[in-house]
Amino acid sequence: QVQLVESGGGLVQPGGSLRLSCSASGSLPINTFKWYRQAPGKQREWVAGIISGGNTKYADSVKGRFTISRGKVGNTASLQMNNLKPEDTAVYFCNAGTAWGESWGQGTQVTVSS
Repeated sequence: QVQLVESGGGLVQPGGSLRLSCSASGSLPINTFKWYRQAPGKQREWVAGIISGGNTKYADSVKGRFTISRGKVGNTASLQMNNLKPEDTAVYFCNAGTAWGESWGQGTQVTVSS
C-alpha cells in the first residue's frame, strides 16, 4: 500500500506558475507517477505521466507549459506548471502505480484567477 500526499496548490494569476509536489510513503517501488485534475462539474482528466525510466507524456492541453519530474530518491514527483490559464483551475490529484495497483492522493486545489 502506498500513501500519497500532494502539496503546492494555491491561487495564482493568469500567466503565473505553481509547482505541485507528491510524496509517497510505503514499501512498494513506484513504477509510474501521474497527475490528474478535476474541474467543477467535469470529469477527472489525465494531465501528465512519468514512468520509472524517465519517459514523460502530457495531455495536449498542457503540453509545453507543464513539466512532470521525479525526485532522485524515486518516491516523490513534481508538476511544474507555467503560463497558467483560468481553464487550468481544478483539484489536482497525484496517482502512483505499483506492481500491485494504484494509489491516489487527496488532491490539492489550483485556482487561476485575476
